[in-house]
Amino acid sequence: MTTNALPPVTDAATWRRELDALRAREKAATRELDAIAAQRRRLPMVRMPDYTLEGEQGPIRLADVFDGKRQLITYHHMWFPGKEWQCPGCTGFTSQFTRLDFLDAYDARFVVVTQGPIDEALAYKRRVGNRMTWYSTANSPFGADVGAPAGGGFAVNVFLRDDDDTVYRTWHTDGRGTEQLSHTFALIDLLPYGRQEEWQDSPDGWPQSPTYSRWASSKDIAALYGPAD
Repeated sequence: MTTNALPPVTDAATWRRELDALRAREKAATRELDAIAAQRRRLPMVRMPDYTLEGEQGPIRLADVFDGKRQLITYHHMWFPGKEWQCPGCTGFTSQFTRLDFLDAYDARFVVVTQGPIDEALAYKRRVGNRMTWYSTANSPFGADVGAPAGGGFAVNVFLRDDDDTVYRTWHTDGRGTEQLSHTFALIDLLPYGRQEEWQDSPDGWPQSPTYSRWASSKDIAALYGPAD
């Protein structure tokens, strides 16, 4: 990269024309996301077995993880046995959610589920200052059955509770599909230099680094957020 990589400078009228052309594509993308969300609302669902997870207060049925709500989002946090610092991507992603009470108005809840043993998971939650509610599926096939097995990657699942006991799985994503839930990439992608990662399509001379190299480590996140209350 050059030390002074800059977008070209133009007059206000030309800038407005270029911006309007981009806005047309942005608006089309917004409408497509609306259409995708509409299709998501029409997906069929799958009835789930009566799983038992582990929570801070001990064993808990999946139906009770809803905490009385009808809708549930689970983020499946990667876990590496014996490691002091777990996946920095998962740690950074879940550190964003410092308030989730707005979901109450939608009869919904958002929690973390991990393959780590509950005592270790809760200790890690405190170490990195995480504010979400954590559950463990270490002693249950739940994680493996919903695309987040031991030793596997991260994932997001959504569930619907029809009555006190009946739970259905309605949606799943993993990999970059989780980006839509994050505000960090949305903000970074607005910047002239973007994420500054080598895989991105950027003009010649733009600052670019290896993928993940600008991400905060789990230890850095713990230093920033401190122990959880």
